[in-house]
Amino acid sequence: MASLSGKTLFITGASRGIGRAIALRAAQDGANVAIASKSSAPNPKLPGTIHSVAREVEQAGGRALALKCDIREEEQVLAAVAETADAFGGIDILVNNASAIWLRGTLDTPMKRFDLMQQVNSRGSFLCAQACLPWLLRAPEPHILTLAPPPSLDPKWWGPHTGYTLAKMGMGFVTLGLAAEFGPQGVSVNALWPRTIIATDALNLIPGTDPSRCRTPDIVADAAHAVLVQPASRRSGEFLIDEDVLREAGVEDFTRYAVDPSQPLLPDLFL
Repeated sequence: MASLSGKTLFITGASRGIGRAIALRAAQDGANVAIASKSSAPNPKLPGTIHSVAREVEQAGGRALALKCDIREEEQVLAAVAETADAFGGIDILVNNASAIWLRGTLDTPMKRFDLMQQVNSRGSFLCAQACLPWLLRAPEPHILTLAPPPSLDPKWWGPHTGYTLAKMGMGFVTLGLAAEFGPQGVSVNALWPRTIIATDALNLIPGTDPSRCRTPDIVADAAHAVLVQPASRRSGEFLIDEDVLREAGVEDFTRYAVDPSQPLLPDLFL
């Protein structure tokens, strides 16, 4: 079975949720994982820090590097990437997971929220890629995987929350551009998005969402793993859905990913 053993992953927003799940799945293979996030101190409202996840990674069999990093800040990103490469001898995989969300209409979106989403989502993904690419271009099987939906101009996704949609679709457009530029140079650049809403702390920002009708972050982590163990030449410039990736990998039973298998699942935004 293909493995991430010995590979070095730089994962943004890895202190909780989907980023943490991807880190722990890679750790099971014996990967080196750089956990890049702002969360360095415990927060009673949001469990998980770079240090707690680093311990979990090591307990799962991987090597961990806890990096306090705000991906809006270029100097912090460059320093975190350099520290990762120095610690592990290079970088094989970038996972752009960090994202900011605010699901409100135009008149209910403060500009500081709008700016935060643009800076973290599309700009942050671009900046992290720019910083990691010198190392990725030297790696034998380099990947960039971004947690972003397939680009869409359907007004039903834009009208309710233009600011968030712009920021999230921006991550997809960054993926398109990087794939066109660096795919021919051997870097596999793809996006991954969940078929259903995932039970993470972000649910607090999605009004009326019933956690029992969601899936756990493990499904996205397993799908990411399935993509990242493939040769870089296998695919690039694709917008992948977690369930489809796992079906392609031979998974038929998805009940273990449901928070409550007896409940109907909620489809995610943008699908």
